[in-house]
Amino acid sequence: MDPHVREILDLFVRWFHFVAGIMWIGNSMLFNWLDRNLLKREGLKPGSMGEIWLLHGGGFYQVEKKMLEQGEAYPDPLHWFMWQNFTTWASGILLLVIVYYLGGESFMVDPAVAKLGGGEAIALGVGSLLVGCTVYEGIWRSPLGKNTQAGAAVSLVCLVAYTYFMCHMLSGRAAFIHVGAMLGTCMTMNVWMHIVPSQRKLTEGIKKGEAQDEKLSYRAKSRSIHNNYLTFPVLFTMISNHFPTTFGSPLNWLILLVVGLAAAGVRHFMNIRFFYGGWKPALAACAAAGVGGLVALTWPTAPKVTSAAPVAYSAVAPIVQARCATCHSAKPSDAQFTTAPSGLMLDTPAQIKAAADRIKQRAVDSTSMPLGNKTNMTPEERATLGQWIAGGAPL
Repeated sequence: MDPHVREILDLFVRWFHFVAGIMWIGNSMLFNWLDRNLLKREGLKPGSMGEIWLLHGGGFYQVEKKMLEQGEAYPDPLHWFMWQNFTTWASGILLLVIVYYLGGESFMVDPAVAKLGGGEAIALGVGSLLVGCTVYEGIWRSPLGKNTQAGAAVSLVCLVAYTYFMCHMLSGRAAFIHVGAMLGTCMTMNVWMHIVPSQRKLTEGIKKGEAQDEKLSYRAKSRSIHNNYLTFPVLFTMISNHFPTTFGSPLNWLILLVVGLAAAGVRHFMNIRFFYGGWKPALAACAAAGVGGLVALTWPTAPKVTSAAPVAYSAVAPIVQARCATCHSAKPSDAQFTTAPSGLMLDTPAQIKAAADRIKQRAVDSTSMPLGNKTNMTPEERATLGQWIAGGAPL
């Protein structure tokens, strides 16, 4: 596909994905908040789980959650919340195809991680989504899934193994997004294989005058809680591609797990804050653990110094032109790009010097550039760049 066409598709699909995600996650968080703030007031009918009064947009809302009595009907229209999930997931998968799969080896492959071709990496990515989601569903459909703690523990072990494997097979950026895509697909499976079918059976039973089956309600709610805890970790994977110190680190798999667990912990203490008095320090501790772990794991280590002598620009220019300027140029020679990524051009000495800090961060500290190391920058060349920048980047 023409790079310009792919970029325009990327823009509009990403925009759509962003809007759909806000709608889905916003609805999910609102309903979870409602569930935890319902009040049992006097005078409520049997089957009522509580009600809540809200003030928004210049008016009052009275919301009650209840189980209908046998023979009791509900008025039309009955509003369902499911298409926000589908549009978020479908646009996300389409974005995965546009950015990563149609980009070939550019975003999927890192020769320093694993010797894979573009087709092999794509096949691995697709296969990993299918396997990961199948394992998740198998755990929670099995007898093990009837024990919440045991199911969560086994799921966590599988997620650690999955993350480690992906980060040792694909480029860091592709590995992160595939972990997020796998979790997001599990969330969508929960909606369409458990939550929506349970609610359909619930409404069908009401229309037939049958008593409500509480097992159906529990089935829908339990998978909704799974989605609630997965939301924050998935959001992190969505934004991580903007931060190369995370996916570009040799410990990227551990970074993703630490931040993901901390994010789920934050969500947990947000959930229980209504009935757990010590939620504030616990929430702060979870957030601090995530931030502290991220800082510690991404802190740059000094590149190997081969000489104490200062490095001249004449030694740096050929490296930048051969390894970086194929993409970062006014006229990129790399067929994947029509313009310099992020608008960064490295054609002149002044441009290279001005970008010294960014070069250090991406090519020296995190080694996330060149992208997938497609131009084969060597450790010695990275060290030369690091020494030149440490010496003040003289021209």
